[in-house]
Amino acid sequence: MTRMSVFNSPFLLGFDQLERVLDRVSKSAADGYPPYNVEHVGDDALRITLAVAGFRRDELAVTVAASQLTIRGKQSDSDGRVYLHRGIATRQFQRSFVLAEGIEVAGAELTDGLLHIDLVRPQPSRREKVIEIRSAEAADA
Repeated sequence: MTRMSVFNSPFLLGFDQLERVLDRVSKSAADGYPPYNVEHVGDDALRITLAVAGFRRDELAVTVAASQLTIRGKQSDSDGRVYLHRGIATRQFQRSFVLAEGIEVAGAELTDGLLHIDLVRPQPSRREKVIEIRSAEAADA
């Protein structure tokens, strides 16, 4: 079965990257674990908070590659415990977020079972560049 593309119009050239981003977002939105919040914490700042109860800092990884923020968690279950009831799952997860151009990860902190990831968009420097105007007559001489 051929997949129908939203961007298959001959008037929409060069949008294949945007289509790949939308595909990544739709695939990562399917799983609801772990739950998370996204907060607006300032004019140019966001905070993603994931509920990662039971995970230690060394069992979590936060990476950024190709404008994609990825959070992975993997717990080791080799302590030899015998459970009569197991309601707290030790399952691994991967949660991804596509970052807009210019968004940077400022840091991550694990507190009380919540992983906070702070994102910022630095303001571009306001520089004025003077462009020299050449004369066509000077080039001929």
